[in-house]
Amino acid sequence: MSDETLQQRLTELEVRLTFVDDTVNALASADAELSVRLAMLEDVIRGLRSELSSLRSSQGHDPHSEPPPPHY
Repeated sequence: MSDETLQQRLTELEVRLTFVDDTVNALASADAELSVRLAMLEDVIRGLRSELSSLRSSQGHDPHSEPPPPHY
């Protein structure tokens, strides 16, 4: 292999590595953002569950005291 061919291949590998590195960084950033959003959504769900539970208890609604649906 000539030095020129070897240099071209090395340059091509460096370019590819740069693109791979950029892609990995973008994916890591997206993953971090999604983790934050997921944590926020989990907090919202916890709050909604708590609110629903307090609404049910304030109305005297106990789901365990309801009769089973007709198909049981």
